[in-house]
Amino acid sequence: MISRVLGTVAQVGVDDVVVVYGGLGFKVFIVPPLASELHKGDEVELYTHLIVREDALTLYGFKTEEERKVFEILMSVTGIGPRIGLAALSVFSPNDLRRAVADQDTATLSRIPGVGKKVASRMLVELGDKLGLPAQLPEASAPSAGVVEAEVKAALIGLGWNETKAESVLSELGGNGLNASDLLRAALMKLGGANGR
Repeated sequence: MISRVLGTVAQVGVDDVVVVYGGLGFKVFIVPPLASELHKGDEVELYTHLIVREDALTLYGFKTEEERKVFEILMSVTGIGPRIGLAALSVFSPNDLRRAVADQDTATLSRIPGVGKKVASRMLVELGDKLGLPAQLPEASAPSAGVVEAEVKAALIGLGWNETKAESVLSELGGNGLNASDLLRAALMKLGGANGR
């Protein structure tokens, strides 16, 4: 089992990265917010989970061991595969997911791409207390819309879109009080993968 990849970033996509070590390039699927932080030539350490199928070996990578553990627990739910597990961590932090499960909040879980109310309800039943209790965080003021948009604009430029295109899509979305992770996800969906770079 490959549980960790440490090496040099050779290529970055919207939701994947190629990490080179010892002459081998490992393609690792990651969440878009992490992809936006990485650049060619960076040294990176990813905590990975290997999915073995008859026709493929697929690596999923995470910034922390905690994220990897949550990913593995999510996949224990009937009907939740790696695609939805990764989508959940693209939209929510591990603590956000713990809080949603602890609060029996199907509406929040339904915001995960690919998860409807039925799957969200199943998640609550099957996860139970497997994720643990949410950490109590001190109240903090949310970053201003301008700061969030600047972060997302920089992330989009880092992923290969030009400044004009990044500003245009952010203007269309208008922020709507979204945090940086949600706004980046919405922008990537609107830009449609590699189109318009």
